[in-house]
Amino acid sequence: MKTLAIFLAFLVMGVADAMGPLSDAVKNQYQLSNVMATLLPFFTLIAFAIFSVPGGVLAARIGKKKLLLLGLGLNVVAMLVPSLVAPGFAMLLACIFVLGAGTTFLQVAGNPIMRDVSVPGAYSRNLSFAQGIKGVGSASSTYLVSAVTALGLFVSMGWRGAFPIFCILMAIAFVLVATLKIEEAKADVPPSMGSSLLLLKEPVFALAVLGIFLYVGAEVCMGRFLKPTLAGFGLPDDKAALFGPTAFFLLLTIGRLVGGAVLTVMSPRNFFRLSALLGLFGGVALMLGTKSWTLVGVTLAGLGFANIWPMLFSITVEEKPERASELSGLMCMAISGGALVPLLMGQMVDMKFGALAFVIPVVCFAYLLLISLKGGKKPAAA
Repeated sequence: MKTLAIFLAFLVMGVADAMGPLSDAVKNQYQLSNVMATLLPFFTLIAFAIFSVPGGVLAARIGKKKLLLLGLGLNVVAMLVPSLVAPGFAMLLACIFVLGAGTTFLQVAGNPIMRDVSVPGAYSRNLSFAQGIKGVGSASSTYLVSAVTALGLFVSMGWRGAFPIFCILMAIAFVLVATLKIEEAKADVPPSMGSSLLLLKEPVFALAVLGIFLYVGAEVCMGRFLKPTLAGFGLPDDKAALFGPTAFFLLLTIGRLVGGAVLTVMSPRNFFRLSALLGLFGGVALMLGTKSWTLVGVTLAGLGFANIWPMLFSITVEEKPERASELSGLMCMAISGGALVPLLMGQMVDMKFGALAFVIPVVCFAYLLLISLKGGKKPAAA
């Protein structure tokens, strides 16, 4: 029952990913430029850079469960306002920023608290499955943004129609998490921002944070550039989207759900190595620049990218579980790589490098493969 409530919290984390697809509808509603409309996902993402480390410190001081409840509470408020009124653009951005802050707290608290509610040896498996559940939340939230406008009850609300549903789900998750009794692993000394950042002096943690930064950047590169790559082969927009980013994120979700089963027969560290290798091969296939190899690359990359986050996160936390909240804050801060790394690939695309621009995610995964080969502390046996 404990893991079910946490899994629901992971499901609603995916709502933040719907802000990208929502941008087009908001652009039309407010008559915005593309840059201004892109502020929706940007405000969500930038919150991770601002609130992750403070969130890790706060989780260590007040407890991960309380931070999880704070995140869910903020998200309920963020979804409630546009559910009740049609906000101005500035108010909408404020709500999206609050959603980003709340989702940051969910990530910071949710990833390590899964260790507290898991039986010994099951943390990596449960975290992989939880990330799969988050993927389901991302996919269903994205679909709901467009599908809900066809439902009679919400048709008058237009693009705002999905917000009441998001709000109700988050409220349910809040109630379920609030009823849990959790024995949390805690640090002996209350941490501070300085002590959290000092963890980066230890190579194992600095390498892991950089790994998360590059992984998220590579994933955003795939979501951003797969469609135009396939469109360049003559595929119509709908087919390019279907066989590009849609297929990639579907495989990402399937890979995470299957990952939980794989981890019953394979160690987290070996699974991390296999995932990094598949992701690297997928990127190389995309660089070959043909339609067939691109489809192969999408498949390999989707499966390879799937379990990098849960494996790298859980392996790193096992090094020092009593500092789990602070480590979670540092690694969630690295999600900001999704805002920066794609700029490099975008520059290469603008410079007409074509498929060779996929060298950016290839370099990211070469690094991940390299750090996967390092040894480390072994997690407790089941």
